[in-house]
Amino acid sequence: MRIDATELTAAELHLQQEVRAFLSEQLPTDTYPLGLGMSGASDPAFSRALGTRGWLGMALPREYGGGGRSAVERLVVVEELLAVGAPVGYHWIGDRQSGPNIATNGTDAQKRELLPGIASGELSFSIGMSEPGSGSDLASLRTRARPVDGGWIVSGTKIWTTGAYEATHILALFRTSDDRHSGLTQFIVERNLPGLTVTPIPFIDGSRDFCELTFDEVFIPDEMRLGEVGAGWGQNIAELALERGGVDRWMSMMPVINHWASGAWGPLSDGARADLGLITARMWGLRGVSLSIARMVDEGKSPSIEAALAKEMATRFEQDCVEIAGRHFGRTPDLTSTDPYEALLARATLVSPSWSIRGGTIEILRNIVSKGLAIA
Repeated sequence: MRIDATELTAAELHLQQEVRAFLSEQLPTDTYPLGLGMSGASDPAFSRALGTRGWLGMALPREYGGGGRSAVERLVVVEELLAVGAPVGYHWIGDRQSGPNIATNGTDAQKRELLPGIASGELSFSIGMSEPGSGSDLASLRTRARPVDGGWIVSGTKIWTTGAYEATHILALFRTSDDRHSGLTQFIVERNLPGLTVTPIPFIDGSRDFCELTFDEVFIPDEMRLGEVGAGWGQNIAELALERGGVDRWMSMMPVINHWASGAWGPLSDGARADLGLITARMWGLRGVSLSIARMVDEGKSPSIEAALAKEMATRFEQDCVEIAGRHFGRTPDLTSTDPYEALLARATLVSPSWSIRGGTIEILRNIVSKGLAIA
């Protein structure tokens, strides 16, 4: 495993300034609901505005409506969005991983049908992976797709499927044989198929983004199968490199940290300044890792081990940010506060324990990294 130092080029820095100017115009202060990084609010109109500027589907092929740009350029855009807690929820998963997965493994018909809608912000994707009883062992999933004439019949349950209630599509992993790994296949599932029930699950902060999916003899045409039968495990692993190594894994608290650092909650003590210095140093280290991983993706590599390491470090960093900011805030933050930054800190306090689970648990990620180092 090797993570090489890299910096933004002059062209990438110019793009950064473009995005900042756009966000200043589109999202004036106090005019939108602040989000915790990739858990930002869903705003289809804002997603379409980004698509119009060419800032969704940036790395997708031009012939399918994408920008034909680099993973690093997408990182530049995403970093600016998350820094202001932008409402990225509607397009997030499709832009980050479903689109690139379809571009790599999809048929020409799938690419022509779906990729332009992802790049324009018209389509919204969620990920159907986790299941009740499977825990962190994704290969143990049991929701089965059995072959029938012209397609597949699916029965079973998925859970913790973020954004499924308003998504247009779900990229789901189903069991197609009893083989532990080569018995898994990915399918592109239209949200409103007969027999598919999507039930929001209330979370501790009052949000209802998590959903349970119940498949009751749902028919999925074979043309909506993504990749070869049995190739789902490998496709899923490659997809996780996109999910784990980005700036979204360490930027959830940036709106709160920036607000606190500005002195908006009062003069900063020496201890606060010292803690902000520590946060800043760790943040720049993680940013360097994410940027390096994006460069590796642009070089055609699949940095899954590096991404697992980044996610493990980033999760601990984000949770430390919640603890440090909360301690210096001086009292229990109020979820119903009229101060949106206090309310966001309160929400982070409630939900941050779950960050150790999303995208792979700390323990699983450490196993991935240790095995990768041993092989290397």
